[in-house]
Amino acid sequence: MTLVVPGTSPLSPAAQPAPPHGAAIALHRGGVFLGGRWVWRDVDLEVPQGEFVVVLGPNGGGKTTLLRVLLGLQRLDEGSVSVLGGDVRRGRRAIGYVPQRRTLDRDLSVRARDLVSLGVDGTRWGVPLPSASRRAQRARVDEALAAVGATAYAERPVGQLSGGEQQRLLLAQALVTEPRVLLLDEPLASLDLRSQGVVSALVASVARERGITVVLVAHDVNPLSSVLDRVAYVAGGRIATGRTDDVITSERLSELYDHPVEVLRDSRGRIVVVGLDDRDAHHD
Repeated sequence: MTLVVPGTSPLSPAAQPAPPHGAAIALHRGGVFLGGRWVWRDVDLEVPQGEFVVVLGPNGGGKTTLLRVLLGLQRLDEGSVSVLGGDVRRGRRAIGYVPQRRTLDRDLSVRARDLVSLGVDGTRWGVPLPSASRRAQRARVDEALAAVGATAYAERPVGQLSGGEQQRLLLAQALVTEPRVLLLDEPLASLDLRSQGVVSALVASVARERGITVVLVAHDVNPLSSVLDRVAYVAGGRIATGRTDDVITSERLSELYDHPVEVLRDSRGRIVVVGLDDRDAHHD
């Protein structure tokens, strides 16, 4: 388990080390400054290839900012970052992304298949493809739909599907480019408990089968506890990484928040964090 404490000096380009061997993601002494404050600073995070990491923490703590850095949508103000051994940049097909889910209009008539196909040719929407390319695209979409168990409703309008079914389609859309790294921003939000468990198991199963590295932002670790390898807890401008039982403890979280925090387990073994302000209180 690593607890990273903010530093005070920026990292010069000459001091930036090469990515560790076997690391899919390497963040070294990274810092992001937004809105007149450091979101987080002097952070080290290494994710080995094929690992499943769940990112936790309070709202506004910097979880989504971390994903934006890995996607090349937010630059670092200090430090260095690499993904798959290269510099981050927008639009890398080797990096799949599932954004925070929005409730789709019940009247949305786009077919499930067409939504997934946007992952292949979203930049060519409305531009006809050659017939051979259309066949290859359809095969890739069919494979992605099958991987997430969505073949049965591939022809149905997206607006008529349940939240869990829609989440499967967004995952298929990210998988259709055959990514090596998969970033997911709160994919379990707004799902019922059963759907949370199903989607968690589905992501883990597909990732293991394809050797994909997963970084998943969540508000609650409990539905993911059986599938994750490590957690990264973002709070107070710092990030603690390690096994769940090493990071989500009263001592570690109190240190991160600089405030007394108590970690409890209920009768079902679920982890509950208490002692935070209302705006920060959450299950973890």
